[in-house]
Amino acid sequence: MGIKKNTQPAYVLGVGMTKFIKPRGKVDYTELGFEAGVKAMLDAGINYDDVDQGVACYCYGDSTCGQRVFYQFGMTQIPIYNVNNNCSTGSTGLYMGRNMVGHGQADCVLVVGFEKMFPGSLQTFFQDRTNPIATTNMIMKETRGITNAPGAAQLFGNAGREYIEKYGAKAEDFAEIARINHAHSKNNPYSQFQDEYTLDQVSKSTMIHEPLTKLQCCPTSDGGAAAVIVSQAFLDARPHLKANAVLIAGQCMATDSPNLFNRSSMDLIGYDMSKKAAQTAMAEAGVKPDDVRVCELHDCFSANEMVTIDALGLCEKGKAHEMIRRGDITYGGKRQLVINPSGGLISKGHPLGATGIAQCAELVWHLRGWANNRLMPGTSAALQHNLGLGGAVVVSVYKRADGQAPKQMNDAEVAKVSHVGYNPATVAKGFTKEMVNRVCSKKAKSDWALQDTEQKVEARF
Repeated sequence: MGIKKNTQPAYVLGVGMTKFIKPRGKVDYTELGFEAGVKAMLDAGINYDDVDQGVACYCYGDSTCGQRVFYQFGMTQIPIYNVNNNCSTGSTGLYMGRNMVGHGQADCVLVVGFEKMFPGSLQTFFQDRTNPIATTNMIMKETRGITNAPGAAQLFGNAGREYIEKYGAKAEDFAEIARINHAHSKNNPYSQFQDEYTLDQVSKSTMIHEPLTKLQCCPTSDGGAAAVIVSQAFLDARPHLKANAVLIAGQCMATDSPNLFNRSSMDLIGYDMSKKAAQTAMAEAGVKPDDVRVCELHDCFSANEMVTIDALGLCEKGKAHEMIRRGDITYGGKRQLVINPSGGLISKGHPLGATGIAQCAELVWHLRGWANNRLMPGTSAALQHNLGLGGAVVVSVYKRADGQAPKQMNDAEVAKVSHVGYNPATVAKGFTKEMVNRVCSKKAKSDWALQDTEQKVEARF
């Protein structure tokens, strides 16, 4: 499973993202995708004419939204794919991009994720056909019953209940996960929420589905994120860009095994496929769980972070709550591991198609040494976990191209090398018209395709 050894290396050369915001219908997906894509190409130091293939990642929207976004950069007639894989959509796009580069189909792939969501919990749109997770919900109904809480909160909350029953975790352990993620988000300028809460405030916020309170659940969000993935040959031809390249050292996309239906609430939310993907990706990268210093983990709910710490092998089986009590998922812990330095989905937000790519951006900034307000010293390997029920999970391991741990750079140092004149890891700013002209196609740009998107985006900066 995953990429075989005889493929070519693939690197993340550029990343970019929008600020994640509450869904209020004010910003269209065309703007979210444009802003993220332009930022990623600026960061990579490329022009859209260099891009061989495009991957667009979103769950909510009509077919070919990807073309509508990509045509704004240029109409170069490249293949553009539209990807929908539930909450793992963004990392599915990254996985496709790595495959294309690894198998010689492309030297440069632009992956753009964007989501314009509705306020409130996730809804099912199609009432005249079977819901893809109907079989999952039937198991939940038979084992734990159905309540009035949002469906996802029930599924993940039930997994938390099973972890409590099996291993002795307590409700406050789940609240502590959320407290930590909210605290981390203060250092991420792209976070939807940047408020800090006490453990008591998290525990006493509105109960959604035990053990999950409101502050332990991710919000719906509007947002965009993008990444440029390139080959070794592409980098070799542009040696001046190599310093910023981050290797995708190991990666695995996995789907469910029959264990999904074994009546375990933990397996019902993908424990088994997360475990499989993590073992495969880390083996390919030559990395052990103890080597990981930074991890972006799919914490749609605090319960999923608890269960997934276990599935990824970051703790001994059944000991995730002990790790949390020791402070080993944040700065200053003996384990020297920080999970979700970005604030995670709980605080950063969760625009479905953009989430996996935003996780990638965070880890790239760490490995470059740019995330100077939240860096974990000695980070030579970073781990990403992005999960979608239904199901699919992508686990990726990133390393610097030189295999070393990064040196921390201050904002002034980053500004000199960042192609945008500031540090995008610590400041959520925009770009100028001149910068847009630098990255958009020189040979096939269409003002008709762009309409007024550029003006709308620049007006928000």
